Parts: sequence; C-alpha cells; structure tokens
Amino acid sequence: MKVFVAGATGETGRRIIQELVARNIPVRALVRDPEKAKAILSPDVEIVVGDVLQPESLSAGLGDSTVVICATGASPSFDPTGPYKVDFEGTKNLVTAAQAQQIQHFVLVSSLCVSQLFHPLNLFWLILVWKKQAEEYIQKSGITYTIVRPGGLKNEDNSDGIVMQSADTLFDGSIPRQKVAQVCVESLFEPAARNKIVEIVARVGETTKSWRELFEPVKSF
Repeated sequence: MKVFVAGATGETGRRIIQELVARNIPVRALVRDPEKAKAILSPDVEIVVGDVLQPESLSAGLGDSTVVICATGASPSFDPTGPYKVDFEGTKNLVTAAQAQQIQHFVLVSSLCVSQLFHPLNLFWLILVWKKQAEEYIQKSGITYTIVRPGGLKNEDNSDGIVMQSADTLFDGSIPRQKVAQVCVESLFEPAARNKIVEIVARVGETTKSWRELFEPVKSF
C-alpha cells in the first residue's frame, strides 16, 4: 500500500500523515508549497508538488500510489467560487485521476450536515452543497470509497469515545482531528468501511469499540 494524501499540510491532512507514518505506510503528499511541507511533515514522506485545481499535476503526482485520502477544503475567504473550486472541482479532478490510475480505495473527508441546505455553514458560499456534490461524484465513479463526515473539528485530541453512524443521522457534536485521521487510516484496512458514508463525533463516556464494531453497523450505499 502507498497512500496519496491531498490537503497534506492542512490541520487534518498533517494528522492523517502522522498516523500513516506511525504505521510505516509509504506516503506521497500533494502540496503547493514544498518548503512549508518540509517544515511540517515527516522526512519519511515523499513530497509531490501539485494542486487539485491543476488536473495535469495529479496523474504524475499519484505515481505508484494505490489509495487516496482527500483532506482538502476551501479556506475561508471573500472568493465566492472557493468552495465550488476546491471542494467540488478539485475533488472531481482527483477522482478522475484516481480512476485513470486504477486507485483501489478513495477516502474523502467531508462534513456533518452536508445534506442540510439551510445549514449556517452554507452561508460560506454553499460549502456544504459543494461537499455533497463531491460525495455524489465519488459514489457514481465506480471507485471503492469511504466518505468520512466529521462533526466540528478540534485541534486538541482527547480521550472521548468515537460515535460512528450512517449518513444523515448525526447533526451535532465535535471531534478531534486526530480521531478523524485515525478513522481515515483505519478505513483503508477495515473491509466493513468500504462504500460507506460514516458520520463521526466524539462523546464523553462513550464506550470504546473496535474499528469493526464501529464500521459494521453503518449501512452501505
């Protein structure tokens, strides 16, 4: 297995890479700024310069990767096309490149509540709408996928247990980015994670379950 990570220097992406490196899994990290990446990421990571908005950089960037984890996301800005370009077009470009490379598994970090049109987050240039469009594009692509929808993201890890449910059943809650990273990485190894949308939050007092116990009850699409 070799994992291609898009959004590698973002707060969630860098934690995904930490989890992969800790398990001695080879990583190719897609970055726009190689100097920034070298300062943030492990020296064991293969750095590839490119951009999801530049499709021609992706096929070369994927190289000999076998799976993809996409943790990209539009940064808050005054550009109304930001979420459309990054969260939809960028993901679509990556899926198209993954299809051409016969990637075995595509993991997308999305968001809780993407199906709620009137959610306050859509005031940020319809960000959830475009994330949902990206999800649907992956589902129709024929690639084996896991779509991870986390609740509100926290930078600090904690000891709360992970709650995992099927699509459109969790509507509030938060989760540390480190736990999101763990879910993404474990989904590559857990057969019960394939072709599923999993919604995740962390809760105080939640009983710790095995990864299989978390993934198995979630319905497939």
